Amino acid sequence: METVKIRRELLEYLLELAREFYPNEFAGFLRERDGIFEEVLIAPAGHFGRNSAFFNTWMLPYDETIKGTVHSHPSPNPWPSQADLEFFSKFGGVHLIIAYPFTEESVRAYKNDGTRLRLEVLD
Repeated sequence: METVKIRRELLEYLLELAREFYPNEFAGFLRERDGIFEEVLIAPAGHFGRNSAFFNTWMLPYDETIKGTVHSHPSPNPWPSQADLEFFSKFGGVHLIIAYPFTEESVRAYKNDGTRLRLEVLD
């Protein structure tokens, strides 16, 4: 299984965002430096609802460091839906889903096609 690397500080921030947005979903874009995800960009003017999150992609800056996405599921289901897979196919190569109860154990990483990746948290 391939591995995705993320800084602990970023992961903790993403978990906090998921808790703050609950019971709604949140979504963002992950910036990678030297093979490690280190920052998140939350799209401006997004709509974050109980069953979906969406935003205007034309509002995103051109940024070659964006290599993935993240979004939360307000349910304990960490698996990508068909809508998630369609979204994955348009952005980056790594996609994180943070499922309720928004703990490190409820985070899953996937490729564009929905294949699961191993998540390595770096201090």
